[in-house]
Amino acid sequence: MSRTPPSPGSRGLAVPLRTAKGRTAASQRWLARQLNDPYVRAAQEQGWRSRAAFKLMELDDRFHVLRPGARVVDLGAAPGGWSQVAVRRGAARVVGVDLLAIEPVPGAELFQGDFTDPDMPARIAARLGGKADVVLSDMAPNTTGHSATDHLRIVALAEMAVAFALETLAPGGSFVAKVFQGGSERSILEQMKRSFATVRHAKPPASRKESSELYVIATGFRGTPAD
Repeated sequence: MSRTPPSPGSRGLAVPLRTAKGRTAASQRWLARQLNDPYVRAAQEQGWRSRAAFKLMELDDRFHVLRPGARVVDLGAAPGGWSQVAVRRGAARVVGVDLLAIEPVPGAELFQGDFTDPDMPARIAARLGGKADVVLSDMAPNTTGHSATDHLRIVALAEMAVAFALETLAPGGSFVAKVFQGGSERSILEQMKRSFATVRHAKPPASRKESSELYVIATGFRGTPAD
C-alpha cells in the first residue's frame, strides 16, 4: 500500500495559537508544534491514528518487513497507528496490546494488557494462531524530566521488548523497535546481533530532527544462542 507523505513545502507554513490562556509554556510549545507539523496534518487528512504511522511506513518502504499474509504483534499499540499500517499493508493477523484502552482498528485485534505478563506470549500466540512473523514496538516510557533516569527507563523497556520478540517470533521473523541514542542502546544491538541475521538502525524522515529516537530493524530471526 502506498502512502502520501507531506509535501516539503508544507513545512514552511505557520499556524499561530489563537490563545495561550490557561496553558503552560510547555503546553503552548507542544500545541504550536502539533499545529505546524505536516505529518500531523497528513495523518488527519489520510485517516491515520497518529503521525507515527508515517515512521513505520517509511521504515517498511526501506526494509520491507511487513509482507502480505504476515502475523504481526504490535507492542504498546495505542493509539493504533502502527496496527493500521500493518493491516493496510496486507498482514493476515494483527494483534496489538497496550496498558491503555485502544479504539478498535478494523482488521486488527487490540486488547488492554501488560506485554510483560508471563502468560502474554502464549495469549498472543493463541490470538495469532501461532508464532509471530513480525514484532513491532514504538513504545516509550513516561518521562520524569531527569535525563539519566529517563534513559535507563527507555533502555529497560526496549530490553523487555527484545525479550518478548525472542520468545514470540517464528524462524526468519523480523523485529522493529524504537530505541534512543545515548550509549546504552549498544548492549541491545549486540544482543540482537546474536539472534538475527541482520540488525540495522535508522531514523525515518517522520522522526522529528530534535528527537534522539532511532529505530532498530532486525530481520532473519534465527533463535536465541541457547537454542
